[in-house]
Order: sequence, then C-alpha cells, then structure tokens
Amino acid sequence: MSRIVLNENEVEFSAIRAQGAGGQNVNKVSSAVHLRFDIRASSLLDIYKQRLLALSDSRITKDGVIVIKAQQHRTQEKNREDGMARLLALLESVTHEPVVRRATKPTRASQRRRMDGKSHRGEIKSLRGKVSD
Repeated sequence: MSRIVLNENEVEFSAIRAQGAGGQNVNKVSSAVHLRFDIRASSLLDIYKQRLLALSDSRITKDGVIVIKAQQHRTQEKNREDGMARLLALLESVTHEPVVRRATKPTRASQRRRMDGKSHRGEIKSLRGKVSD
C-alpha cells in the first residue's frame, strides 16, 4: 500500500535514445526515458523531503533533483512506467520511520563471563613460556 500520492505534473519526462545493443532500431527511436523529480519543489511532506535529501543516492543531484534513466524495455510507455515505479519505490523507502537505537548495558553475569574468559586465556598464554629446570 502506497503512502505517497505523486502528482504527475511534478515529474518531468524526456525521451532519449537508449544505449546498448538493439539493431537498426536503436539509432532512430528514442525509447529510453529520463525522469526528473525536484524534491524541494514537490508537494511531499517536509520530513520526507529532508530524508530524501539526506540519502547518499547517486540518483539525487546536489540541487535536490532525482534523475532516473529507464531503458529496460523496447517501448517508451513501458520505460515511463518503469521509471515511475522506481521513483515511487525510492519515495516509499523514506516513509518508514527509522527505529531509534537505545543503548543498553551488558549484564553483570555477561561481564563476569567475559572477565573470566580473559583471565583464562591469560593463564594459557603464560604457560607457553620456556620450560625451566
């Protein structure tokens, strides 16, 4: 279930030529799609905007624009749908509240076991010395 409702006019599409193999068709048909989404100018909640801008994702530019290149499919429509799905997946990833880590102390018994283990290892190592007569 999607928590984010994305307005289509906030996303800018541009058709480009796809890279890679594709025969004669690849040189004359612009089937790949560049999708651009400006985070700061969007209608997302401010908390989602902050989380998106804090991500270290190579698809997010310094200006706060998400750029996705979709070229998996042979048709522009399919690539457009694929790009939108990938954008929505990225936006969904910031809707989940990160779990706050609470610092805990080790129990007294675990501290005791650790110290016993260390002293035991120390004894073993001290017995490795040369044997004196």
